[in-house]
Amino acid sequence: MEQHKYYGKSLNGLLCCLLTVCLHKLSQSQKLCTVPPEPVSIRENSTVDTFIATVNTTERDITLTLMENPEEAFELRGTDLMAKKGLDFEALLSEDALTVRIKCNKTGFKAVTLPLIVQVENINDNPPTFAKDEYVLEIDELMPINSSIGLIEASDLDSDLLYYTLDPSTSKYFRLQTENYPKILVQKIVEYDVIQKMTLILYVQDTPIPTEPGEPSFTATTTISVNVRDIDNRPPWFQPCTKATIGIAKLCYSSGYKGRVNLTEKQEGPLPLQPGPIYAKDGDKNRNEQISYKILKGNEDSIFQIDENTGNITMLKAADITGPITLTVLASQVTNRDQFAITSVTIEVMKKSRNPPRFEKERFEAFVYTTSGPENMVMRDRASNRPFRVRARDEDFATGMNPDIRYEVQYSSYVNVTTDGFVLLKKAVKTDSFALQIRAVDISTGESGTAALSVQVIPVPGVQSPSEGYRAGDMALLGFVMAALLVMSLIVIGFLISRLRKGNANALKLSECLDPCLKLTQPRRRPRDSMQFTNDGFMNEGGGDANRGLPPRRHVGPDRRPDSIKTARARAMIRERQKPPCSSCGHRVQANHVHNSGPPAQAKARPAAGQGAEQVRSILTKEKKRDERHKSVWFKESADTSEIQVEIIPDNIGLKPEEDAGDLDADSVNSAAPVGSEMELGDLTAMITQDLGGPGTSASDNKEDENGDKPDQ
Repeated sequence: MEQHKYYGKSLNGLLCCLLTVCLHKLSQSQKLCTVPPEPVSIRENSTVDTFIATVNTTERDITLTLMENPEEAFELRGTDLMAKKGLDFEALLSEDALTVRIKCNKTGFKAVTLPLIVQVENINDNPPTFAKDEYVLEIDELMPINSSIGLIEASDLDSDLLYYTLDPSTSKYFRLQTENYPKILVQKIVEYDVIQKMTLILYVQDTPIPTEPGEPSFTATTTISVNVRDIDNRPPWFQPCTKATIGIAKLCYSSGYKGRVNLTEKQEGPLPLQPGPIYAKDGDKNRNEQISYKILKGNEDSIFQIDENTGNITMLKAADITGPITLTVLASQVTNRDQFAITSVTIEVMKKSRNPPRFEKERFEAFVYTTSGPENMVMRDRASNRPFRVRARDEDFATGMNPDIRYEVQYSSYVNVTTDGFVLLKKAVKTDSFALQIRAVDISTGESGTAALSVQVIPVPGVQSPSEGYRAGDMALLGFVMAALLVMSLIVIGFLISRLRKGNANALKLSECLDPCLKLTQPRRRPRDSMQFTNDGFMNEGGGDANRGLPPRRHVGPDRRPDSIKTARARAMIRERQKPPCSSCGHRVQANHVHNSGPPAQAKARPAAGQGAEQVRSILTKEKKRDERHKSVWFKESADTSEIQVEIIPDNIGLKPEEDAGDLDADSVNSAAPVGSEMELGDLTAMITQDLGGPGTSASDNKEDENGDKPDQ
C-alpha cells in the first residue's frame, strides 16, 4: 500500500516537470513577436503607404508573414504594417473592423500567428440624397390639424442622423414632426376654394443646424407637390345668395324668390320670378354635382308644378283667390340626397292692371354743376337751381298717381333716384355728360315704364370752370396786349403834353395886353364866394393857327425851369361910374352894364404913340376871330352882377425873368389899341361866351356872322 503511494507521487512530479518545460518553451515562442493589443485606427480614404502599426520582435532572423489581409489593403515592410491602398468606409464589407493576422517564425522555435485589429474611421465625405427629385402628394381638403400627409426621408452613406427643414415661404399650411423625422403634418386647414395646389421645398443636412465652423457639411433638397382634392362637404346653394362663414364652414343663404300672377288667369310658360329663375348649384364648385328640385309645401291646391331638372315653375290651373301663395322648394344632389337646401317662392295673386306706368316724356334733359358732389341734386335747367324731378302716371288711378310706383336707375353709377322722383348724385362726375335710363315699377303688379335721361355737366354761374383756366400762352398774350396798350398810352400822353405846350403861347398873348389895364381895378377886401376858372381848353388851339393863316406860335423850350415861371393873376372888377383910361392898351371900359338888347358900341381904334398910322383893333371886339392876336378868357359872373372875375394867364409863363420883361414890352407895343376906344360889358360877355363854346361854337358863330353880313353886302 505504501509502495503504491510512492509511485503515485513520482508520477505527479514527472508530469509537473513536463508541463513546466512545455510552458517555458511556449513562453519563449510568444516573446519572439508582439503587436499592439488595442485596435489600430486609420482614417477613411487614407493614401497609399500610410503607416498602420509595427510588429515588435525579440530575436533576430524572425520571419513575418501576413496570413490574413482583408481587402488586400495591407502589406509588411520589414516589421511595419503599411496601407497598400486607400480605404473607403462605405465600401468595406465589414463595418466593425479589419483583422490582420501576422505569422512569426524562427528556426528552432514554434511559429506563432498574431492578430492585429485595424479600425477604419468613417469621415463625412458623402452628401445626403433623396430617392426622387420631386414627390407628388394627394390630400383632401379640410384635413384636421396635425394630420400626416406623408413621410419623405433622405439617405446618407456617412451618417444615420440627418436634419430636415421646410422652406418657410411654402410651409404656411404644413410643418415637420421633428427636425430628424420628416413626417409632414397639417398646420392649417386647407380649403379647396382657397387653394388647390401647393409646392413645398424640403431641405436635408448631414450636420446639426447651424454647422460648426470648419466642419464639412453636405445638403440636399427635393420638391413636394401637394394637390388638394375637393370633397363633397357642401350642399347646393340657391342663386343668388349671400355668403357667410361660421368657423371653418362656409354658407350661402338665399332670401327667396317672388312672382306675380293675375287672378283667374292661367299664365303659360315658366313664371317670371325675382331676382331670377330658380337655380341652385353645388357648393363644391369643382365637383358640380347634378341638382334636382321638388316642391315640398304650399301647393295643396295643385296650382303650380316645378320642373325637376331645371327648377322652372309653371301653372296647372288659374288661381281663384287673391293673396300670396308661398311654396317651399327643395334642391338636393342626385348622387347624395343628404346634401340639400331649401328656399321659399312667394307668388302674389292680384287683379289684372290695364295700364302700366308711363312717364310724361320719353326723354328728359337735366344739368349738374362741375362742383357738384355726392348727395347733390340734379338741376332742371341752366338758369335756376330748381331740382329735376321725374314722375310716372298710372291711368288705372283717377288722379294718375299710383302710390306703389318706385323708381330705379339703369345703366349708370353716377346717380340715384328717390321714391319721389328726385335724382341725386352718388359721386363727382368726371365727364362732360352722361346718359341713363329711369325705370318706374309698379311694385304691386310688376309693370314698369322707362324714360331716357341725358345729364349735362355745366360750370357754376360766375365761377370759371377748371377746364377753362388760363394757359401760359394766354397769359403771355395778355401781357403783350397790356404792354402795347401801355406804350400807346404813353405816346398819346406825350402827344397831348406836346400840344398843350404849343398852345400855351396863344393863351399868354392875352395877358400881355390886358395886364396893364386890369391893374387899375383892384378887388375889394372881402371874402370871395366865387370860383376862378382857367381856360385850358382854348390853350390847345395850336393847330388852328395854320388853318387861319396865322404865324406859328412860340414854344417853350425844354431848358426853361419851372422855378422861373411867373404867374400873373388878376381880378377885373367892373364898378359903376368908373371909367379909368388904359394908357397902355388905349381902351376905355364903360362904367354901366349894358345888356345885349341895345346896340353894341364899337370901339374906335386910334393910333398909339410911336406906332404910326397903323390902326390896332381891340382883341375884345366881335371880330376877334379875324384878328391873329385875339385871346379868350374864362370868367364867372357872381350873384352881384356888378362883379366879374377874370382869370388871365400871361405869356411869360415858362420864361426867364429877363426874357419876360422884354417880351412883355414888345407885346405891349404891338398890341396897343386906340386909347379912345370903348366897349360895353354886355358885348364883352357875349364875345367871351362864344369863345367858351369851343371849336363847334366858333364854327356856328362864323356861319351866323356870314349870314348877318350878307344883307350888308
